[in-house]
Amino acid sequence: MVSDRRVFFALWPTDRQRDELRNTISPAVSTVEGTMIYRGDWHITLVFIGSVPDAHVAALQQLTRAIEVEPFRLRLDRLEFWARPKVACVTPTATPPALERLVDKLEGTLRPLGFELEDRVYRPHITVARRVRAFTPEPLARPVTLEWSSFELMESVSTSRGVQYRPLKQELLHDS
Repeated sequence: MVSDRRVFFALWPTDRQRDELRNTISPAVSTVEGTMIYRGDWHITLVFIGSVPDAHVAALQQLTRAIEVEPFRLRLDRLEFWARPKVACVTPTATPPALERLVDKLEGTLRPLGFELEDRVYRPHITVARRVRAFTPEPLARPVTLEWSSFELMESVSTSRGVQYRPLKQELLHDS
C-alpha cells in the first residue's frame, strides 16, 4: 500500500527561539480570541509542497541537504489578522533578501521536478492562533529577531487533537 505524506519546507525554531518568541509575543497574543497553536508547532513555512508518496520523501530530504542557506536574521514585529484563513500571525515588516533567495532556490529546485507550487507573494509568518475573531493589526511592543542558517523538511500530520508538525530529518537519518 502506497501512503502519501503532506510535506513542506520550513524554518523550525529551536527551543530557545520558541521561548524567546513566547516571552515576546505573549502580551499581544493574550488579547486574541481564538484557538491558540501549541508553541511546539510554531514554524515559518518556506514552500508548501503538498501530498507526496512516502517513497519520494527521501529524495526531498536530499534536496534539503543540497541547498545552502545564507545565514539571515528575521525581525518579527507585528501581530496580524488574516481574514480568509481566520488566523493570527506574527509577521515581519520586511522580508530579508537572503530569506527571499532561499524560497526562490527551493521553488526553482522543485518546479522542474514537476511539483505544482502556489503562485503567490511570499509572506513569512508564524501562525499563533486559528479560528480567530477579527482584530486590528498591531506592532509588537518588543520585536523579536531570530537568526537562521538552516531549514527543515516538515510533515503535517492530522491527529485527534488537530494538525501537528514534525521535522522529517530525524526519521530519515534512522532510515538511511
